[in-house]
Amino acid sequence: MDKQTQTELEAAAFRALLAHLDKRKDVQNIDLMNLAGFCRNCLSKWYLAAAEERGLEMDYDQARERVYGMPYEEWKAKYQQEATPEQKAAFEKSHK
Repeated sequence: MDKQTQTELEAAAFRALLAHLDKRKDVQNIDLMNLAGFCRNCLSKWYLAAAEERGLEMDYDQARERVYGMPYEEWKAKYQQEATPEQKAAFEKSHK
C-alpha cells in the first residue's frame, strides 16, 4: 500500500471514530479512560499536536471543537455527567 492510500484510510478511520463518538454521547470520557486509557480530550490533544507538528495554527479549544463536534463548553453542559464514585474509583485504580 502506498503512503497516500494509507493516510487516506487512516483519515477515514479517524472520521468514523469521531462520528461513532458523536453518536455515543452517553459514553462519558471517564468511561473511555477506564476502559481504553484515552478519551475525547486525549484525541483533541493528539489532533492539536499533529497540527503543531505541521506548523498549523490551532489551539486546544479548536482541536476539542473538531473532536466534540461543537465547542467543548457546550458539549459539557449538554452531555457531561458527574462521575459516579465507582467510575472515580476505577479511574484511580487504573491510573496509578
